[in-house]
Amino acid sequence: MRLVDYLDKGASLDPDAPCLTTDGVSRTYAEVRELSFRVAAALAARGVVPGDRVAVLSGNDPTAFTCVFGISRAGAVWCPINPRNEAYENRELLDLFGCKALIYQESFAPLVAKIRDGLPDLTTLVCLETDWDSFLSASSSDDVDLAPVDDLAMIVGTGGTTGRPKGVELTGANLFAMTAITLMSYPWAGLPTYLALAPLTHAAGVLCFPVLARGGEIVIMRRPDVAEFITLLERHRVTHTFLPPTLIYMVLAHPSLDAADLSSLQCFWYGAAPMSAARLAEALSRIGPMAQLFGQTEAPMMISTMAPADHYRPDGSVAEARLSSAGRPSPLVTVAIMGPGGDLLPRGATGEIVARGPLVMRGYHRDPDATAAASAHGWHHTGDIGYLDDDNYLYIVDRAKDMVITGGFNVYSTEVEQALMQHPAVQDCAVIGLPDDKWGERVTAILQLRDGATVDKAEIAAFVKERLGSVKAPKQIEIWEDLPRSKVGKILKADLRTRLTPES
Repeated sequence: MRLVDYLDKGASLDPDAPCLTTDGVSRTYAEVRELSFRVAAALAARGVVPGDRVAVLSGNDPTAFTCVFGISRAGAVWCPINPRNEAYENRELLDLFGCKALIYQESFAPLVAKIRDGLPDLTTLVCLETDWDSFLSASSSDDVDLAPVDDLAMIVGTGGTTGRPKGVELTGANLFAMTAITLMSYPWAGLPTYLALAPLTHAAGVLCFPVLARGGEIVIMRRPDVAEFITLLERHRVTHTFLPPTLIYMVLAHPSLDAADLSSLQCFWYGAAPMSAARLAEALSRIGPMAQLFGQTEAPMMISTMAPADHYRPDGSVAEARLSSAGRPSPLVTVAIMGPGGDLLPRGATGEIVARGPLVMRGYHRDPDATAAASAHGWHHTGDIGYLDDDNYLYIVDRAKDMVITGGFNVYSTEVEQALMQHPAVQDCAVIGLPDDKWGERVTAILQLRDGATVDKAEIAAFVKERLGSVKAPKQIEIWEDLPRSKVGKILKADLRTRLTPES
């Protein structure tokens, strides 16, 4: 399926149903579908042909998201560009992808002015606010409806925090597998209403496709606002939503949460970073049906899943031990644990998490060496370290690059973070290894405290020692007002290391 086929499927169920709603204004499926045809025709009139790459640089906006379906209908390739990237990174991505057209919001015009020079492939620039009407009127026909080239649907940048970013090529088959897994693995009673606060350039965007396939409504928030998020959950009787853990912690800390009627929720997805088991237990009691997903750009969203019901034992009590897992491998994905030499390890053994199946990307755009490395031994390498238990639940113990080796012992940073998050004063935290003459690396914890909280560092170290032992207890503790985060809310451990490592 093309991306636009999910829209067309929803429109076939009820063309007059609300499709995209923002600021209290709804556009029906028929209206969104009509605009997608006009966008496709306008792109074709500007010389865009099937296989060409078209970038969208925008915050959460219904017109910008509709352009995704117009790009797909033109047979072109959607290249989402994150507006929170640095200018140099977006320029690198546009150059790497060879984008022919860029559609952007006027608020990002200064950014576009910085990066447009030196991009010879970029021949069409369309500002949604100032160029939109003339762009749409450039075509005399609205019947453009073309197939993609080699099923390529989108190219997504990996970030570029450790050098030149890579482009992940995702096919229609990849996204069909993700959508099928989503529909198979989670509850979908009645018509869904999905609330999108997280960026549509990331998880919040691709999770729209299964909602559209069922004829559901997508409520788009233009900017993050926790109070408004809680209000909209209740006002729109939202059934499905997604937030990374950092924002869920903010929801749990908000004073309006407990008074809100959240009885419509069927599936509150969390993912994109590890979540504290203690906070997850709190969310289960105060929010309701939490649902985990684990994936990555190269295997979008659904390597493993944990539906709301799987958070509980048969008797209805919370399955505490399971809360620190990433769920079970999803129905269309095979997951294994691999040793350093490419050998598959038995249940309970710790190694790299690898995966196979139709969810896995075609490869990295114009980077055969990186593609080969990521698919060594016939498996996709996630770069995550973990194990499968006897019940086939997947546990992620760390990123390979984040493991701390101290005094000859391996310490998984996520395990220490889980312990720290049990402390009532800790809002969020990160654990890294820093160079140490005695230990090789010392376990270092950086804490963000809850509003108004204070702690004694020695007490924090003792708190972890009591739970994990002296080897895993942090030898250095820092307390910061906030932690550096990526565009999707992940804590940037490389930034922490840079800021805490003295220059030689």
